[in-house]
Amino acid sequence: MSFVEYKEFIEDGDTAIVFLGHDSMFPITIQNGSQTQTKYGVIRHSTDLIGKKYGSKVICSKGGWVYILYPTPELWTLNLPHRTQILYSTDISLITMMLELKPGSVVCESGTGSGSLSHAIIRTVAPTGHLYTVEFHQQRAEKAIEEFRQHKVDHLVTVKNQDVCKHGFGVTGIADAVFLDIPSPWEAIGHAKSAMKSEGGRICSFSPCIEQVQRTCLALEEHGFTEINTLEILLRVYDVRTINLQVADLGRAAEEKSSLDGTDRTKQISAVQHGSALFKSGVPPRETVGHTGYLTFATKSLF
Repeated sequence: MSFVEYKEFIEDGDTAIVFLGHDSMFPITIQNGSQTQTKYGVIRHSTDLIGKKYGSKVICSKGGWVYILYPTPELWTLNLPHRTQILYSTDISLITMMLELKPGSVVCESGTGSGSLSHAIIRTVAPTGHLYTVEFHQQRAEKAIEEFRQHKVDHLVTVKNQDVCKHGFGVTGIADAVFLDIPSPWEAIGHAKSAMKSEGGRICSFSPCIEQVQRTCLALEEHGFTEINTLEILLRVYDVRTINLQVADLGRAAEEKSSLDGTDRTKQISAVQHGSALFKSGVPPRETVGHTGYLTFATKSLF
């Protein structure tokens, strides 16, 4: 299996997602002879998974069932083992768009962290692009290399274990875009500019604090970057519900009153005045997801 390709059948050694519900899923590595325990019972890899189609409904030993899904960068973001704080699909989607990434793009990233954004970038630049990602922490860098190899995308990514603020990305003049997610991005702006192509490119810096943004913007101006702007995404999800609302009285009651007599008239007037209908309504949650970080974008000047 590969995070940048798709296949139909589950095989030994694959990474798959066990889907119990929208709020309950987890990744597993398929191994012949192994089994996975869920709240619905045991899943036996040899008999229940290997050879089945991805997306299949699998019956567990207790009679409950789960779906086995092919891994995508979006599903991996929701299920990956957290070694650091990660970026989620809301921010990732804007980063991918604003950096103008496409198949064939060359991207430099620091730091790698848990690999959430890395997988999304790799999927976007495949099959001819490449990601150069730098991680300061040695164990996290080694774990990232292992995951990329397991997910069959190691040919599309190069992981370096070094301090990007001191030693840069290890490449010069080849990057179409640069992404920074480090405590002091202003110290790496010069190295980012050196890594980018002479004909220009885009840079993005993710920072949780506005003081970091201020220093980063000053550094971008000093190094000749243009079109500097900072964005923040605040996600607000609406819950679509069917609600029962009383129908407004627009004068029908008065017309019915003049044409009806006796008890039947009173009953029908009451029915008209208290009629109701079903409507679809979007209801925002009482609590919404708050601030994650500021995204600062800029363009390398050609002059």
